Amino acid sequence: MISSSPRPASSASRIVRTNLTGTVISGLETFGRVVRLGLDALRGIATDTIRLRFQWREMLQVCWFLVAVTALPAILMAVPFGVIVSVQVGNLIKNLGADALLGAASGLGVVKQGAPIATGLLLGGAGAAAIAADLGARTIREEIDALRVMGVDPIHRLVVPRMAAMIIVAPLLNVLIMFAGVVAGYVVAVFSQGVTPGSYWATFGSFTVVADIVVSLAKSIIFGFLVVVIACQRGMEARGGPRGVADGVNAAVVLSVVSIILVNLLISQLADLFLPVRVA
Repeated sequence: MISSSPRPASSASRIVRTNLTGTVISGLETFGRVVRLGLDALRGIATDTIRLRFQWREMLQVCWFLVAVTALPAILMAVPFGVIVSVQVGNLIKNLGADALLGAASGLGVVKQGAPIATGLLLGGAGAAAIAADLGARTIREEIDALRVMGVDPIHRLVVPRMAAMIIVAPLLNVLIMFAGVVAGYVVAVFSQGVTPGSYWATFGSFTVVADIVVSLAKSIIFGFLVVVIACQRGMEARGGPRGVADGVNAAVVLSVVSIILVNLLISQLADLFLPVRVA
């Protein structure tokens, strides 16, 4: 008797391929909608400002909310980060007999990596969750559809002021984290590891140049842009009642964090390639 071919196995593989293809296509479509939303919002910031239709009050309210929910956590995150970098790097440098370089090492770590990543994670956690929840609730209550019926573009009315607020708050938060982290590293280095204050600030100023601070601020602005675009897209596409809003908030936070890590890796590699560490 001739055995037949294993049809269940072939049908299962076909189902897997179909699901995988559908997932990839859906992901690409979502990515395309996110890119289109980001470009429309950037264009809206320029056009609304020129036409004097920019929602200044909404933007200021969002700015104040973002500052209120991220300022204190930023300091609480920056202080232990600066301490950890100073202690770990200090122990290594002390074994090498180069205690005077502790300011340069800890300062570069906080300015180039710690501050922008902490800024992105804070905005991706608090900011993305709040924006996605707000827009998701508006979508579920059909307020977004009502705006479209009245001839009001929800991108200009809701997305544009939130994007402008995030772009303004992100570098300010980054500067706050840089200051708190560097001061915390200085306190640990001077009072715990025996480094003189003059050598700490001298090496910090010699190795940390203006280009490093510019790159750090640029990172924070890019991270804020990614966070607000992802949060707005997930909020405005929420479906299925309160559970859909919760799913949108969760997706916004997760996607924001993943995007920040990947983009930070890319920018860091490009910055090290074109702006290597050098003595000022």
